[in-house]
Amino acid sequence: MSRIYNFCAGPATLPVEVLEEAQKDLVDFRGCGMSIMECSHRGKEYMAVQEEAIANINELLNVPDTHEVLLLQGGASGQFAMIPMNLLPADGVADYTNSGAWAIKAIKEAKNVGQVNVIADCGKDVPTRVPSPDALQQTPGAAYLHITSNETISGAQWKTFPTSEAPIVADMSSDILSRSIDVSTFGLIYAGAQKNLGPSGVTLVIVRKDLAAAGNSTIPNIMRYQTHIDNGSMYNTPPCFAIYILALTTRWLKNAGPEAMYKQNVDKAKRLYDALDASAFYTGTAALECRSDMNVTFRLPSEELEAQFAKESTAAGLMQLKGHRSVGGLRASIYNAFPTDGVDALVAFMKDFERANG
Repeated sequence: MSRIYNFCAGPATLPVEVLEEAQKDLVDFRGCGMSIMECSHRGKEYMAVQEEAIANINELLNVPDTHEVLLLQGGASGQFAMIPMNLLPADGVADYTNSGAWAIKAIKEAKNVGQVNVIADCGKDVPTRVPSPDALQQTPGAAYLHITSNETISGAQWKTFPTSEAPIVADMSSDILSRSIDVSTFGLIYAGAQKNLGPSGVTLVIVRKDLAAAGNSTIPNIMRYQTHIDNGSMYNTPPCFAIYILALTTRWLKNAGPEAMYKQNVDKAKRLYDALDASAFYTGTAALECRSDMNVTFRLPSEELEAQFAKESTAAGLMQLKGHRSVGGLRASIYNAFPTDGVDALVAFMKDFERANG
């Protein structure tokens, strides 16, 4: 069977090399006589995998000694609650920016915990965008400032991050490791793995150690960042197979080179945006200055044509191009592992579809 081009927003395309390595190890992991899924999470075989995954992330992101890399569970949705539970004091306030669907969910969860000040709200703007980093009216003494670095559904991305006296907390689920960032400028970064890092099931958290240590100590232990630091992300049984794929994927990223990966991501996105801009038939939905390199969103002249496009593209082996159910339209998710020739195949299909229906 031949592989299709998978434009799904997540779980998303994985590197073929990673899948082949996992296939080879699936029944007999590196000669130990059992699968990695059967190994004890405290045995030497698995521990070497987790240690590699964390070491790779530290190297790829140049994580400073002030921060700790944690491998947790619950996805970004779990972090929506865990962050304010740890970092938002009962008498404090947290600043949030609303840039779309995922930011809205984070805000809603934080309001269940404490006082939230939405300091920028462009969640319903069309064209879609993220707030201007220079226009944020931040709250003096805020416990933290929360942003969503890339809105997967709307296709809008922060190109320049804000500065803040408060620790910056960033949901980077859909663009982590797609570009260079300065981890030292963030109090906490979190990301579900199922877009750029591996399969669903493991959540990356990079937290400043002093924030974790000062966090609320009255919440359940499993919800405390300090608990997971103290236990080396082993307080409870980790999602071993997901972390194994994370180790392989980050190894693949190291071999590819972070800067080369960033340039490839920019090039892939440019090819799609150039095709959109050259046509009166297709319309990109994100503001030019906020266009995501990871999720390219666009519309056609009618919903009927969009449905036809999704159906015919699927038949052509271009899968999961239908936009999110909450906004409609079309969406091409082109994360790190998505191949350039898949983007070229989509551009060719778009031109053929326009000639037939434009």
